[in-house]
Amino acid sequence: MKSFVHMGQRLSYTEFGGGERTVVLLHGLLLSQRMHKPLARALAERGNRVVTLDLLGHGRSDRPATMWQYSMPMFGEQVIALLDHLELDQAVVAGTSLGANVTLEAAALAPERLRGMVIEMPVLDGAMIACGVAFLPALLAMRYGGPLMRVVQAGANAVPRGMAPFLIDVGLDTMRQDPEPSGAVLEGLFFGRIAPHRWQRRTFTQPALVIGHRRDPVHPLSDAGMLADELPNGRLLEASSILELRLAPERLTNEIAAFIDECWDAEAPAPPRAAGRRAQAR
Repeated sequence: MKSFVHMGQRLSYTEFGGGERTVVLLHGLLLSQRMHKPLARALAERGNRVVTLDLLGHGRSDRPATMWQYSMPMFGEQVIALLDHLELDQAVVAGTSLGANVTLEAAALAPERLRGMVIEMPVLDGAMIACGVAFLPALLAMRYGGPLMRVVQAGANAVPRGMAPFLIDVGLDTMRQDPEPSGAVLEGLFFGRIAPHRWQRRTFTQPALVIGHRRDPVHPLSDAGMLADELPNGRLLEASSILELRLAPERLTNEIAAFIDECWDAEAPAPPRAAGRRAQAR
């Protein structure tokens, strides 16, 4: 695992594969870059250089306990700073949940640096009430329930890393960390914007693959569909569930890999799509 310094804070990243075509993978809220390790390996096997990043406050990156250091635009800046550190003119940026919204922020900040976007489970208008219900109790527990949260932390740390199944172990990583910085992350995001405004999203002309699924109020399919309609070169890919890419990844991995190939194919760029039209893989 490597690192670089941005705005006085150390950010950790890992590289998989090699070559001139770079893909950056961004994790979900309070998770780490480890969640994308299987996807990173699969995309690297297909000839891509893949970089997974721990955003500030997550994983092995620095974790300041002050809320003002966390916001969606700041996370977007960290993605562009990673490209600067790697001396890359462009990359395909792909993110899940929090990472999906951060991908949009990176596009808002420096659209010329994104060759394309893979946006899995964006959190937009339709998710606000569900996000409040889901994350407000966690924020209050981390902010005011320090002793209890440290008991949870100690219990998670009692399970050696790598002993539990992969997805459970990734979840335990979240509980293994000091809860105070995690609470600061939630607090900073609660009081900031969740994504670039839709008028700005409509100006993002990069090819975009938007992945959504049904029966998840925090990541409603309606948000993914709305975003696919807004983006001039966006298309919607429906997953069977939130777990498909984690437990049965072959179909979605192949779709993502093919999309990345399109983004880097200078002779056949992704064609513009008429407003309101969606392409949905079967």
